[in-house]
Amino acid sequence: MNIKSLLFASAAAFTAVSGAQAADAIVAAEPEPVEYVRVCDAFGTGYFYIPGTETCLKISGYVRFQVSYGPDEVNKRQGWGAQGTSDWDAFSRAYLAFSSKSDTELGTLTGFFAGEFNADNDSDVGDSLINVDEAYIQLGGLKAGFFYSWWDKGINGETDSLANITEFNSIAYLYDGGSIQAGVALNELEGTTTKANGIGIQGIVSVTVGGVSIDLLGGYDTEVEEGAIRALLSAEVGPGVFQMAGVWTSDPNTYFAASEWTLAASYRYNATEKLAITPGIQYWGDLGFVNDADQWRGGLAVDYKITEGLASRVSVQYTSRDLGAGTDDFVTGFVRLQRDF
Repeated sequence: MNIKSLLFASAAAFTAVSGAQAADAIVAAEPEPVEYVRVCDAFGTGYFYIPGTETCLKISGYVRFQVSYGPDEVNKRQGWGAQGTSDWDAFSRAYLAFSSKSDTELGTLTGFFAGEFNADNDSDVGDSLINVDEAYIQLGGLKAGFFYSWWDKGINGETDSLANITEFNSIAYLYDGGSIQAGVALNELEGTTTKANGIGIQGIVSVTVGGVSIDLLGGYDTEVEEGAIRALLSAEVGPGVFQMAGVWTSDPNTYFAASEWTLAASYRYNATEKLAITPGIQYWGDLGFVNDADQWRGGLAVDYKITEGLASRVSVQYTSRDLGAGTDDFVTGFVRLQRDF
């Protein structure tokens, strides 16, 4: 074999080996496409699609720090007449909410959960706890679960107290006709009274025309066989919102138990885009359902938006109570910082 033949033989052998190696080579698979989170704007800001579904999810909440002042402040928040050991109290709270929404042939399907995480140095009064604030399912106008009732709605500011217990395990239906709304609800009252099998019935009618809205609300407690009615007016006046409300009750019940009747009013003055000032006043007649006993309260709430997502509120309230045996006057209030997200 000459040199030329040897070279050709070597080249052929090298080509065969290279081809075999190429046939056995491992080829990396192409990466699967990644499904990025998409914005869902069908239900307002803050929602995004849960990957792989047509359900939209929103996560929101706040972190709050507050220092409150008033007679026996530590226990006062547990109810009138409780005796405490300090006139001031500081506490912190984290609030976290999850809202899921999707469109169905029966309307918008909603699932909502919110929890409160409270931190207070004095855990004996029950402030350091984890609390389910709301948990409910809603389909169109039908709502079932644990949620705030229509009695929870108040007027602007911190002066008013227009309800007794406002949160129940309930079934409610609200018809929304735009300018008019009407609803009915059944509330489980177990744990809200000394009796075990109570059912509460609520009804509401709301009318909105331009910048004016009127709510008429009623509640009936089947255990004590007593009821309460409330009217609330809200109107845009000048650079702010004027509100007033009145409550009458036949006797103490789950929905209202402070007095036979009460009137309240407030005006939220939007001084600037960041500053709002809200004076308010309320009067209770036949306080504690005692003839000639009464109470009135006047106060001021100041809201200031420090920066985007961070706000403050200062509240100062003066209360004068006359139970027939003398007048009890005192001042309450708080300073609050809150970071919303």
